Amino acid sequence: MTSSQKPKIIVTRRLPDTVHERLSDLFEARLRPDDRPFNKQELIEAVQQADVLVPTLTDNIDKDIIEAAGPHLKLIANFGAGTDHIDRKAAHDKGILITNTPDVLTQDAADFVLALILAVPRRLVEADKLVRTGGFSGWTPTGILGQRVRGKKLGIVGMGRIGQAVARRAHAFGLGVHYHNRRPLSAPIESELGARYWDDLDAMLGTVDMVSINCPYTPQTHHLFDADRLAKMQSHGILINVSRGEIIDEAALAEALANKKIAGAGLDVYENEPKVNSGLLELPNVILTPHIASATLESRIEMGEKVMINIRAFVDGHRCPDRVLPPE
Repeated sequence: MTSSQKPKIIVTRRLPDTVHERLSDLFEARLRPDDRPFNKQELIEAVQQADVLVPTLTDNIDKDIIEAAGPHLKLIANFGAGTDHIDRKAAHDKGILITNTPDVLTQDAADFVLALILAVPRRLVEADKLVRTGGFSGWTPTGILGQRVRGKKLGIVGMGRIGQAVARRAHAFGLGVHYHNRRPLSAPIESELGARYWDDLDAMLGTVDMVSINCPYTPQTHHLFDADRLAKMQSHGILINVSRGEIIDEAALAEALANKKIAGAGLDVYENEPKVNSGLLELPNVILTPHIASATLESRIEMGEKVMINIRAFVDGHRCPDRVLPPE
């Protein structure tokens, strides 16, 4: 393919109008008129026809789909930072490049984590429901008592871009920052964040008051927070997850919350998304949001711009700036 040719782009979900317009200007783009996800057969047909596939995290691009790809498919330009929904090994074995959209979501996701850190201990959703259902009869000394945020200890699991952005916000709100990561940060960054490194996750959980999960989903982090690990948390502890739902055993979490083994949780992602464990739905001490941590118009447009930059670089024969390296 030469740079004068317009590659055939197939986009699997509806994106913001400005992104659609720009894709149509630059490429031969097949866009989604609605927001219904592709089923597996539609994904197979897409990879057989496209030069470039633009999927999202809702598309399970497994080995079967990769192997069914036509000879023209040379790039999967993912609309999103995470690529655990793509069989990276199968793609690389077939000579298909994968790109993503890193950095764009960092600040919005960190803002959302902080929103949950504030909302869960202060019981904001419960308070809103009380007013809307007519239960508010005036101020009382013991009405909807929550936990103070300032002065508490926050444990961050995964200190990448989002984890560090969360740490900066938490530090500004007077939270003590602790973290568990595969390796410690550099001393200057630790000093800037006022963060303490814990090599032992279980030991950290027994010390902190709140936990924010910001690590990627891998086979090693599947059900990282199971019943045993949740039991390591303090009884007044609060768990926040905007990363990947599979990192938490939802049944174990529902049991821990129902029996007050931990005080509360804020979840934006789910183990069997879009399904949510029925035990969680009935609990007042958990805030459940529909995978919207990065859902700002600005982030979606910037993600679309990154997708287009990667496609344009690929077509022009340049190195894609957001290439996802082969799995180790």
